[in-house]
Amino acid sequence: MSTVEKIKAPIKTEMEKFEPFFRSSMQTKVPLLNVIMNYILRRKGKQMRPMFVFLTSKMLQNDVKESTYTAASLIELLHTATLIHDDVVDEAYERRGFFSINALWKSKISVLVGDYLLSKGLLLAVDNNEYDLLKIVSVAVKEMSEGELLQIQQSRKLAITEEIYSNIIRKKTAALIAACTACGAKSTGADDEMVEKMRLFGEYTGMAFQIKDDLLDYQNNGNIGKPSGNDIKEKKLTLPIIHVLNHASNGDKKRILGIVKRHNKNKKKVQEVIDFVIQNGGLDYTVEKMYEYQQKALELLKDIPESESKQSMIELVNYVVNRKK
Repeated sequence: MSTVEKIKAPIKTEMEKFEPFFRSSMQTKVPLLNVIMNYILRRKGKQMRPMFVFLTSKMLQNDVKESTYTAASLIELLHTATLIHDDVVDEAYERRGFFSINALWKSKISVLVGDYLLSKGLLLAVDNNEYDLLKIVSVAVKEMSEGELLQIQQSRKLAITEEIYSNIIRKKTAALIAACTACGAKSTGADDEMVEKMRLFGEYTGMAFQIKDDLLDYQNNGNIGKPSGNDIKEKKLTLPIIHVLNHASNGDKKRILGIVKRHNKNKKKVQEVIDFVIQNGGLDYTVEKMYEYQQKALELLKDIPESESKQSMIELVNYVVNRKK
């Protein structure tokens, strides 16, 4: 049994019941849309976001309500919509080893499919009178859009501080995981204080998740020195390089930024940047930061009664920082 399967164990029944619930929320009378919806459903990943929703709900209240299924579907619909739009923005033709929607059906259809999923999510919440859940998720989608725009703006300027970086990843990645855990709590009827506590737990976990992603760009299956360097190729300044540049001499700073700006497609030059980051402690500092967020997240679970679901949630947080891809 894989780590993810073990983590899913306490919510296995809920995840199985969620599958047809989510499938029915995507149904349509338009043949082309149905073909695309089936393609999306076939290439689903680990389903970490619904896992966060169900584990939060079950950790706080063992009896999972219909409201939690609505929450998980709403998150998954809006998350899928943002991924499709992201692929159009990034002109990406592959996602998780599959062709992206815009690779197969071009960007015009992709944008419309993203809009369709967004509206299905909104209607699912409205039809079930789940306005609190809708508010939580709408705030997350707003934050994600701001985060993407902020990142685009900063990659043009190449002037980025650790504070700006944290703000980008809090909006871009952590906001959605925070929405999962906040919705999971809200769907149990938890009070505002608990919903906020779980939102913060999701935010810290999301920060650790994105920092791990940024680290993986400097590591290939754990072998430092054989990385992909995709972030550098895309002129994205992430924490390892930001930290090193903040402590570099003016000459080194100029040289490294010059490579990122003008030679970011040159493999040898990109490797030069990677080596500079590793040699100057960029990865060590980043790992430290990631563990800080992990500990802050786990600290928030301390007062919650022990259960299988709580144990799985702890393992999920640990998986986020220990994964190899």
